[in-house]
Amino acid sequence: MLKPGGQLTVRCTECDHVHKERVPSSETHDRDVVVSQEGDSFKATAQVPVDEKLRTGEEFLLETEEAVMTVRITSLELADNERAESAAAADVETIWTRAVGNVAVDVTMHPQDTGREDTRSLKLHVPGDYEFVVGETDEFGDEKFTVNGFIVREDAFDHGYEFERMDHPGDTVRAKDVKRLYVKDETSTAWSAW
Repeated sequence: MLKPGGQLTVRCTECDHVHKERVPSSETHDRDVVVSQEGDSFKATAQVPVDEKLRTGEEFLLETEEAVMTVRITSLELADNERAESAAAADVETIWTRAVGNVAVDVTMHPQDTGREDTRSLKLHVPGDYEFVVGETDEFGDEKFTVNGFIVREDAFDHGYEFERMDHPGDTVRAKDVKRLYVKDETSTAWSAW
């Protein structure tokens, strides 16, 4: 900070660029936050700056008694149980969210051969920012598979996805944005009589 006041004059420590910054409001509102994680939900409270504008799809760090977690806003509840895509923090009663720091990804795994009778479902527990790429092979513990495609969660379209279902080589998705992942089992089925 070079000069105090209603607007601060600041200098970037990396490039030395000097510019004005508005002083953020220090006044906050306590807002109820409902966090959904793997089918369970719990309630917490967040301090939100009075002049903050909230909208679905935004992510923020939520500090709870149990942990600090990254959550994504899925809905905003206003007075009289009315829902909104975006609203001023002062108008929001409850912020509905989904935990996205660490997630469980639903996977449909097809066998190496073309038979569908051995198709199985499983859950992978991975960091939310882990990327799956169509055509690439991943390995988690005893599971090794090649990604064939994925379905994108509805709350992820503000994060750069064009289509709900993607299956072209090179298509990429973060784990927190996956509704379902389709893969081909690459675990060796070779066996020996020895």
